[in-house]
Amino acid sequence: MNRLKDATSPYLLQHADNPVDWHPWGEEAFAEARRRDVPLLISVGYSACHWCHVMAHESFEDAATARLMNEHFVNIKVDREERPDVDAVYMGATQAMTHQGGWPMTVFATPEGHPFYCGTYFPRPHFQRLLTEVHNVWTGDRESVLKQGAKVVEALNTNTTLPSGPLPGEETLRQAVHNLRESFDAASGGFGGAPKFPPSMVLEFLLRSGEREMSGATLAAMARGGMYDQLGGGFARYSVDARWVVPHFEKMLYDNALLLRVYTHWWKAGGGDLARRVALETAGWLLREMRTPEGGFASALDADSEGVEGKFYVWTPGELCEVLGDDDGRWAAGLFEVTPAGTFEHGASVLQLLRDPEDPARYANVRERLLTARERRVRPGRDDKVVASWNGLAIAALAETGVVFERPDLVAAATQAAELLAGTHLDGGRLLRTSRDGRAGTNAGVLEDYADLAEGLIALYGVTGEARWLRQAGSLLDTVLDRFSDGSGGFYDTADDAERLFQRPQDPTDNATPSGQYAAAGALLSYGALTGSMRHRDAAHAALGTVSVLAAGHARFAGWGLAVARAALSGPVEVAVVGPAGDPRTAALHREALLADAPGLVVALGRGDTADRGTGDPLVPRESAFPALLEGRGLVGEAPAAYVCRGFTCRMPVTTVEELRAELGSNPPGDGS
Repeated sequence: MNRLKDATSPYLLQHADNPVDWHPWGEEAFAEARRRDVPLLISVGYSACHWCHVMAHESFEDAATARLMNEHFVNIKVDREERPDVDAVYMGATQAMTHQGGWPMTVFATPEGHPFYCGTYFPRPHFQRLLTEVHNVWTGDRESVLKQGAKVVEALNTNTTLPSGPLPGEETLRQAVHNLRESFDAASGGFGGAPKFPPSMVLEFLLRSGEREMSGATLAAMARGGMYDQLGGGFARYSVDARWVVPHFEKMLYDNALLLRVYTHWWKAGGGDLARRVALETAGWLLREMRTPEGGFASALDADSEGVEGKFYVWTPGELCEVLGDDDGRWAAGLFEVTPAGTFEHGASVLQLLRDPEDPARYANVRERLLTARERRVRPGRDDKVVASWNGLAIAALAETGVVFERPDLVAAATQAAELLAGTHLDGGRLLRTSRDGRAGTNAGVLEDYADLAEGLIALYGVTGEARWLRQAGSLLDTVLDRFSDGSGGFYDTADDAERLFQRPQDPTDNATPSGQYAAAGALLSYGALTGSMRHRDAAHAALGTVSVLAAGHARFAGWGLAVARAALSGPVEVAVVGPAGDPRTAALHREALLADAPGLVVALGRGDTADRGTGDPLVPRESAFPALLEGRGLVGEAPAAYVCRGFTCRMPVTTVEELRAELGSNPPGDGS
């Protein structure tokens, strides 16, 4: 029976025609395991995962292996991106048993879902032996298997909640900077050794803290190395080496959304032309290659094409000359570090741009011709499901980048994505995690979905001034406070009415994306700063308590929490801009406010009339004064004005860009000073 044919997950659909009798995650599979009295075999992966493809080809497409799986197990295929909660609890078990983790993840569990043996990728001969051995143990020594499963569940459910402290202070943040400096790679940028992942959240913290050396060196090294696509823009998942030369070629929406925002912030902090170029090229890649027909953003591009990792992206000197001719081909090989020996496999090289070209016009021409030629290659597969949290990150990044670089098309793309999420992913006020082809999936949103989407909508409100986005963010955050709280200042990753797993996942530390807890803290802080809600502000401060525990020794795993803590200690800065919508003076003040390099800056945009001031005029609905930061903020004479505030205590209004820049203590945007 082809039970995966109606899945909304491209990863599950990739396995729909396997000879394995796959079940999607759900009660039907558990009931079948109980009926047959056999264990579950739970296989977890995602569509852009190279080793997932390898194991699928070796084992799941193999009739003999499938026969063993079907005879002795009920087999469940899980897309970790659709069900991060399922992935989290079984990854915890895998790491506890093997002291490592990764994907594909292979879990043997009792019919109740209790894991008793876990691993990751298994070559086919090893996997076939393992299937037989697990079956023999299940039938011959069932009691020991059940005891092992119960012991694992008991251990994982032992209270391992990270201790919490007070809201981090300046000394805690200084300790975090010191801890990061201890693992900083001064020669190549980044932290630690190979493999190197883009430390997006840590870089945001360092930029907010004015630590330009570590942040600037890392951002420049990533942008000039092979992890960045020098032709098409956008970043790969990570670098397999310490010098950012050879990437693992899959491209993820979440990495690029986070990095787009960081490079835009780096430009505001003085990152110069490199920061601007990389931000705009990455935004262009998002719109060109990741946008779905419905206006959302797809999840990932595969690492492989034609079954070969990186084939789409790499070049030999001969291929360059074939496209460009001998003269330009040799010039391009020197510029992009393409050597006869190669930097990758089989004599091919990953393109790098370690220095700015001396002939920008020639570079632009060569780059365009190579990109056109590359488009004729077989493209990597695309996972086109829309994930709420990652789209929230993209909305925030595109909205901010659009206004900073005066690109209204980017703001329009952010708005269209927000409209898709609001129209398709919300069901009775609750958030669904994914959609595909405009059809919502059935999986409930987790904490990061609510928090990251709220973050994106708050950023979009700051750019557009449309209060509907802030109201929607408030609704999402109310659900966070009502449904996800652990009662001690932290948050669970699943709602209190979500499907019950053998463990309720909770992890305040960052991974490839901000942890749900720290993402919630950031959105709650911004919302409280705009609305004056003490409930939201206090919840943000409480959620940051674990940062104090992590800062001194494990700062790399609390980057977003540290960034939010920096914003909290800075106020954050609140700017109310009021003026007629069509007045260019209003637009100039608004953009200048958004250009400010202030940690956690929030901006409210209003007309400066009775609708904003909340005067009690019966003809003006009270909610029109939303957000509260606009109340009482009027024009100065007939001129648009800006009010710079902290904790709703505002300085005197200003009416010119120069005055506002002085109030915010900003340098001219993009200035390296």
